[in-house]
Amino acid sequence: MEIAKTVRELIEPIITENHYHLENVEYVKEGKVYFLRVVISKQGILDVEDCVTVSQLINPILDEKDPIAENYILDVCSKEGDSE
Repeated sequence: MEIAKTVRELIEPIITENHYHLENVEYVKEGKVYFLRVVISKQGILDVEDCVTVSQLINPILDEKDPIAENYILDVCSKEGDSE
């Protein structure tokens, strides 16, 4: 999807600079809610604090560039899906 590609281009540099790897970006609708799902990994164990950190890194970029017209929930999670 085009939104996911745009978002990836915006956020990948800051994620990489902070020693994380951007695995995937998805923009999906589940029920009535849109989710921007950012899947990350890093060398070693990724925990919920890492997801919070990456969320705090990318939120200002997404707010400034505003690439998504709809309201959505930002979901930063681990590749394995076990960050919670």
